[in-house]
Amino acid sequence: MIEQIFTYFTIETLYMWINLGVLPFWLILIFFPKSYLSRFFVTSIFPFIILSGVYIFILYKSFLIGYDFDGNFNLYLGLNELSRLFEDSLYLMFFWTHFIAINLFAGGWIVKDSQKFSINKILLAIPLIITYLIGPLGIFIYWIIRIFYAKRINLYE
Repeated sequence: MIEQIFTYFTIETLYMWINLGVLPFWLILIFFPKSYLSRFFVTSIFPFIILSGVYIFILYKSFLIGYDFDGNFNLYLGLNELSRLFEDSLYLMFFWTHFIAINLFAGGWIVKDSQKFSINKILLAIPLIITYLIGPLGIFIYWIIRIFYAKRINLYE
């Protein structure tokens, strides 16, 4: 059975499941930000346990095929080396899983922070959608909205 799971989850299949699997979390954040579902499933450690499991599985698969982990440090040598790393589908999956997890964490933080200032759920949907797609730009837009609700500017809170 474990062998069947291992052969089923190719890199392409993992990519599909990660993209589909993260959507319910984002839909809960956008449509039900103050619900028990959001608090228990999305803004808790739960999605990151799942994404960490995916990450560990990718690491395991990479280890079995003899992936050059030391070569990952070449990304600091310039854009050409980074471009070369992105040609490898395993490295791309490492990056994509990382990107999905960080954006989901940022979306969860936006929801938790917005509850302190009672930010309108409909207005909150805009930075959440942008965070899902672009990440840092969504956080910046949320920060602009937050200034008006908090009636002050905080750069470090």
